[in-house]
Amino acid sequence: MGYDDVITHLGEFGRYQKRIYLLLCLPAIVCAFHKLAGVFLLARPNYRCLLPFEDAATARYESLPPQQWSLAYPNDSVTGKSDTCAYYNVDYTEEYLSGSVFNAANGTLQCSSYVYDQSKYLNSAVTEWNMVCKRSLLSATSDSLFMVGVLLGSFIFGQMSDKLGRKPTFFASLVIQLIFGVIAAVAPDYFSYTISRLIVGATTSGVFLVAYVIAMEMVGASYRLFAGVAVQMFFSVGFMLTAGFAYFIHDWRWLQIALTLPGLLFMCYYWLIPESARWLLSKGRNDEAFVIIEHAAKANKVEIPSEIYAQLIEEAAEKKRKDELAAAEPSASVFDLLRYPNLRKKTLLIFFDWFVNSGVYYGLSWNTNNLGGNQLVNFVISGAVEIPAYSLLLVTLNRWGRRSILCGCMLIAGVSLLLTIIVPKDMNWLLIACAMLGKLAITSSYGTVYIFTAEQFPTVVRNVGLGASSMVARFGGILAPYLNLLGEIWRPLPLVICGALSLTAGLLSLLLPETLNKPMPETIADGENFGKKRRPSGDEELKVMINGKPTS
Repeated sequence: MGYDDVITHLGEFGRYQKRIYLLLCLPAIVCAFHKLAGVFLLARPNYRCLLPFEDAATARYESLPPQQWSLAYPNDSVTGKSDTCAYYNVDYTEEYLSGSVFNAANGTLQCSSYVYDQSKYLNSAVTEWNMVCKRSLLSATSDSLFMVGVLLGSFIFGQMSDKLGRKPTFFASLVIQLIFGVIAAVAPDYFSYTISRLIVGATTSGVFLVAYVIAMEMVGASYRLFAGVAVQMFFSVGFMLTAGFAYFIHDWRWLQIALTLPGLLFMCYYWLIPESARWLLSKGRNDEAFVIIEHAAKANKVEIPSEIYAQLIEEAAEKKRKDELAAAEPSASVFDLLRYPNLRKKTLLIFFDWFVNSGVYYGLSWNTNNLGGNQLVNFVISGAVEIPAYSLLLVTLNRWGRRSILCGCMLIAGVSLLLTIIVPKDMNWLLIACAMLGKLAITSSYGTVYIFTAEQFPTVVRNVGLGASSMVARFGGILAPYLNLLGEIWRPLPLVICGALSLTAGLLSLLLPETLNKPMPETIADGENFGKKRRPSGDEELKVMINGKPTS
């Protein structure tokens, strides 16, 4: 008897669970706002140097006729376009500007002021703090540090939720998110803006992951695949709604406030969302857990036999004794995964899969401004393709197998993104189509890798393995903003790099064993033997050294 059996008596996904689950899915929308907001907050419109004869107060991007650009700005040998970070050091008289030959005799000067194209974006943090030319890395660094915050938040709020409880951690992270979301909007300089966004990034882990854990802890085993995938669809809805906010709100500061304030709605969850009964039982707070179980049983119109409560108390006490004994033994570490050859190979492949999936997913999500065409439409499509991607998982994951979906989706993403190399310049719609097919495929792959990883690692190091994999994934997200800067050199370049990584990861993942309908490995020895083509027997049986003792 365990809490899963209590769920069976309650109903694996009864009326009570459905109501709470829906409420817990909604914060994913706001977390998507914050994770994708950088596309618009840090939008980089077309720009050019403010020329000496122009007045900064009245100059407009389009006020310099296109035929005069070659007279003012040198040609960039890499991109083949005008280098709008410098201008010719000449006297810009009417006679010079009416001519057709540029004068490069006095060399060029670097820009000190810029004029931005306001046809698509009224302003952004980039235009306010001139994060262009030699300062262009600043915008990528800001997005990168946001992902550093996500990494830190997974550690900080993960520990808080295990020690203080799911509910207090959820509200603590929500309040911090609201405060620093507003601070980011009124930040007077780049430094305070970036630090505020870093803290907001950390809180997305607290809000989203804690809500996800509460939701998963209250549904039955047969519904966990659906519950885990459906919550990601709410994130995709938030993805698309972000473009709606950007369509109506053109000032970046008001946009940041508008994307933050919906979080206030979730403060009412204090009276609507219960603490996790699983967590309460694990902490010996049985009476509180039983009140929640009884409330759920009443809502689902079922009765929980009284002997179940007595058995839960006994099991909680037994688990506490086991935990105390386990605490006295050496704890598992990531080095246990790297100590033995087969397990090491699988671990490194899984780490690479997580790195690629995260890097490519965020790289494509944040790259919509570089694709050409209508940037808002590109962004909405990039979010919309995630819905069929997750729906595909619901239909195929338990039928076709984890490895087949993971490898197949990464290979499809790799091929579709690499095809952008041969797309003609006058067929930009085809480039966008290839990018969106790649986004759909990598979304399915990203949704698969978590389940696949949990089934690959042995029980004794499963949490360690998942934590290490998640950390590696964050590094992919941290590097993604810098990758997108390469789009200024050649539009398909970020897509080509993402495609090469996806294709490589997809092919290498064929070396991993399938896990569908296979018993999950329990010990290090099981993990080392799992997936080997040939298992030795008799005197040749593999012995894995654990704590200095051979175990067969």
